[in-house]
Amino acid sequence: MRFRPCIDLHNGKVKQIVGGSLDDSGAVENFISDKGAAYYAEMYKHDNLPGGHVIMLGPGNEDETFSALKAYPGGLQVGGGINPGNAMEYIDAGASHVIVTSYVFAHGKINMDNLKAMKSAVGRERLVLDLSCRFKDDVYYVVTDRWQKFTEYGVNRSNIAALEEYCDEFLVHAADVEGLKQGIDERLVTVLAESCSIPVTYAGGVKDLSDVTKVYEKGLSRIDLTIGSALDIFGGSISYKELIQMKELVIK
Repeated sequence: MRFRPCIDLHNGKVKQIVGGSLDDSGAVENFISDKGAAYYAEMYKHDNLPGGHVIMLGPGNEDETFSALKAYPGGLQVGGGINPGNAMEYIDAGASHVIVTSYVFAHGKINMDNLKAMKSAVGRERLVLDLSCRFKDDVYYVVTDRWQKFTEYGVNRSNIAALEEYCDEFLVHAADVEGLKQGIDERLVTVLAESCSIPVTYAGGVKDLSDVTKVYEKGLSRIDLTIGSALDIFGGSISYKELIQMKELVIK
């Protein structure tokens, strides 16, 4: 299990927000940093933590994203408004991968033509599919449009298997618990461990270091983990330094 660091950007600032709270009027914010994205990118580079992600939550975040990529070329993935027309701009600027949700899961359904277009634009080896989801009627469904809109696409073994030929990794935020710092969604971690044969990163709800161990155990040591609001570098109580020294994590 690897720790995958994150940089979430909203209105040009590094922030941590409560999942599913973001709309046109704003969001419930856990943390607003006085430091730029490059500061965090340089930290992750220093600590040898590749494979993290920069997520652009709406417009106005491009400059900060490019500054992070310049600080840690090849070490970060980029998501938020990615499509075949702009994807290579981020790859050329230093992103290892681009992350896509809404372009592929459009109008409540998966659009296979769009998925194929993304694969053609950047190659399978540079594409991450964001399967961030919410729970309804005993099923996890992919959600889009800032986690507000349910699609008809369930996060399950057969659907994940169908997508694996198109992408290099999955990123999955448990949107119902994201940012709440009240514990992980253990059931979702189990589903991912049983369903995925390519790398997958889980995010959402970590409250303390015991949750890191739970992800390691429930994820059969194969599910990578990202943590935002709960980390002390984002105003939380979990020591970033202690986290990256945990025996469950592989730092490479």
